[in-house]
Amino acid sequence: MTTVGFRPRGARFADALSAAAPERVGSVTAVVGLSVEIAGLRCAVGDLVSIGDTHPVEAEVVATTTAGVRCMPLGRLHGIFVGSAARSSGRPVLVPTGAGLFGRVLDGLGRPIDGLGPLTVDRFVSLSNASPSAMHRSRIDTPVQLGVRVLDTLTTIGRGQRMGLFAGSGVGKSSLLSMIARGTDAEVSVIALVGERGREVREFLEDDLGPDGLARSVVVVSTSDEPALMRLRAAFVATRIAESFRDTGADVMLMMDSLTRVAMAQREIGLSVGEPPATRGYPPSTFSVLAQLLERAGTAKQGSITGMYTVLVDGDDHNEPIADAARSILDGHVVLDRKLAVTGHFPAIDSLASISRVASKVTSAPQREMATMLRTVMAARKNAQDLIDIGAYRPGTNPLVDAALTHQAAIDGFLRQSMDDHTPADLAWLRLEQLVSTLGGH
Repeated sequence: MTTVGFRPRGARFADALSAAAPERVGSVTAVVGLSVEIAGLRCAVGDLVSIGDTHPVEAEVVATTTAGVRCMPLGRLHGIFVGSAARSSGRPVLVPTGAGLFGRVLDGLGRPIDGLGPLTVDRFVSLSNASPSAMHRSRIDTPVQLGVRVLDTLTTIGRGQRMGLFAGSGVGKSSLLSMIARGTDAEVSVIALVGERGREVREFLEDDLGPDGLARSVVVVSTSDEPALMRLRAAFVATRIAESFRDTGADVMLMMDSLTRVAMAQREIGLSVGEPPATRGYPPSTFSVLAQLLERAGTAKQGSITGMYTVLVDGDDHNEPIADAARSILDGHVVLDRKLAVTGHFPAIDSLASISRVASKVTSAPQREMATMLRTVMAARKNAQDLIDIGAYRPGTNPLVDAALTHQAAIDGFLRQSMDDHTPADLAWLRLEQLVSTLGGH
């Protein structure tokens, strides 16, 4: 007969030994810049360490040497001094998963910060996870609805694709991202706000995303004043949460604002642990971290993660290192133009400079013909713009330019869209068909 709560003598003996074992306590040997060096602990890279006694600060091991380990703090280092006690947790960062995350706002470690009480989750999983095998990824053959006409038609995105929104500061990346969050037909939205201003977080949640958008979203926030490791971890926590939903077969929309601030956080970490600066001060690890982060999105054997990553281009230079590296990894790019933004054109998308590498796989031949026709008319107008500006263009010289000039208001009406206007994809294609038929009969 088995007694409830009974444990075999061997198990009880092992528990007693474990409880009686001495606790290994290390000590801080140096605090330099953003890093903390600790001696006396046996830790692996990625393990969590608690530093201090009165107000302990969590840190993560980022490098090991024969003299000890080097950690990056996940909080402020006030009160930490040489000789402060350090204890290893013996485990890496764990991430919550499950439907209980819907409508919640988390910090860079997956802890709730919205004041709604503790999380009700299925389980916790390790932050690290392998990317899907290249041979086991499903083909991208289904379009995903974003609710933005110009994206759903001229730059059609497939379910499981990874796209970048490239723009300088103040051009409307965050607003476009919130518009996509409310208009997408994806089952789950995971939003990462990395390096954002603290003032903008509540504005994004309450005004841009709104209660309806938040109800089917999980938001991970790490503001610009938080340690670099917290900002970096926020990106990976959001990705891991998206992966946990994909593993159940769900189609997930992962939105990250911004990928550039993730790279900046990795630059701070890399330089602090002694990596040599390379391109514009970015150490080599920055570019490998970007590849590891972006490759974890996409399709798998079941489910998908459609990634939308904003890229803050430095000085509106779309060829700066982070933008160039991201463009080489992503499956397409959407370019936002400051000239359009200052004229009140929203979304300020430069349709001719934007491209989706899988658009031909997720659209029909008639749809591609309509999109090509509109692009051709717009390109003809752009090429003749100098002549038009000085009044040297003569009507009748180029039928395509004539069509663009005659129907400029209709073209702008199709390309422009207010924040509250969520156009279904089938209606967007219908409007494009009507516009193209008008252009053809100019």
